[in-house]
Amino acid sequence: MRTTLELPDPLFARLKARAAHEHVTLKQLLRSYVEQGLSATPLTAATQRTAESLPQLNSSLGIPSHNLSNATLFELLDA
Repeated sequence: MRTTLELPDPLFARLKARAAHEHVTLKQLLRSYVEQGLSATPLTAATQRTAESLPQLNSSLGIPSHNLSNATLFELLDA
């Protein structure tokens, strides 16, 4: 099946250069990229970032950790 893609000139130039560098046609390179994208594992709730995966502050600031809102942190920075 044939289709038409509209790509910005800089992106097209990068694709064309990559195809030349890899000694493949632009058609082969684009097909490979589309196949890789479709084969990639989709981002699911299990792989998304959660609060538990964020860095934790394990330091004594003299205030309870449940009070560490952005506003409280900015107040500490201004003090």
